[in-house]
Amino acid sequence: MSKDCVYTGGVIAVKENSLLGSKLFKLAELSADEAFRSLSESGFLHGTEGGSVYDYESVLAADMRDLDSFIREYAPTNAERDYFLAPRDFHNAKAILKSEYSGAEKEGMLAPDGNIPSDEISRLIKERNFAPLGKYLAQACKTCVELFDSESEVSGAEIGLIFEKALFAHLTDSCKRNSSLKKLIKLKADYTDILTVMRSKTPEYALNNCVLSGELKANQLEKLVSEDMEKAASQFLGTKYESFVNACFEAKQNALPFTKAERMLADLEIDYLQKKKYELKNSQPFLYYVLRRRAENINLRIIFVCLMAGMGEEQIKSRLRAV
Repeated sequence: MSKDCVYTGGVIAVKENSLLGSKLFKLAELSADEAFRSLSESGFLHGTEGGSVYDYESVLAADMRDLDSFIREYAPTNAERDYFLAPRDFHNAKAILKSEYSGAEKEGMLAPDGNIPSDEISRLIKERNFAPLGKYLAQACKTCVELFDSESEVSGAEIGLIFEKALFAHLTDSCKRNSSLKKLIKLKADYTDILTVMRSKTPEYALNNCVLSGELKANQLEKLVSEDMEKAASQFLGTKYESFVNACFEAKQNALPFTKAERMLADLEIDYLQKKKYELKNSQPFLYYVLRRRAENINLRIIFVCLMAGMGEEQIKSRLRAV
């Protein structure tokens, strides 16, 4: 599949006019009811009946469905479509397997459909017919089923790591011809591993829980678990990891949550494209638009949750992701 990027760029140019941008900060200054009314007046409801602020979840869900439809229709190639939708398949397969073996209700754990409807994933897993799920997802499901059936002690973290490694392998393969996505996948894998290692108490635990799908090698990551954290962090001076490692180092040194590093990881993609927003080419405008829409949806959820909890505007604004 390959779409005309020029035509898609034209569609995006029109749709960008509907992005809220800095208006998000204005919403944080209003009451919950006023913010919802303002959002409604901006045409954000996407055909939902959202009559009050208590309907904000259904409104945001409708916005994400609208964006998913846009991705499916306008993704320039399968690489971009996979990048945005395949993670849902891996998440849903993991949730379905956990539900099958724990007896928990899967409905509350499922994400919206990705490339494969969750009902189809559920059927294939039930039939143990993994091949139609694709190479990497099939292998992850097969590995987990074998572990469960062996009655081994398997933790949720171990299952999560199996699917996370498989997802990175899948995306690395499916996006290998897209230079922007290749860079983002590797950088996201490295950031994920750095954060995992910095949170770990022992080198063994750290390395056993890394995805190792980026550029950093195990021996480089292992040094971050040393007792002399400042010396360990110095190996990244002048590299693209410096600010992220420093954020992790600062949190660990002061026994604080890794909030800043988590936000840097969450905003990695949009920050990467933001730096070159006037030079975007090929599929980059599509990526940038989708990432901004997703970030906007997340920010709206933050705003409404915080407003309904009675938080002040400065508290709310400090929690917002990149806009």
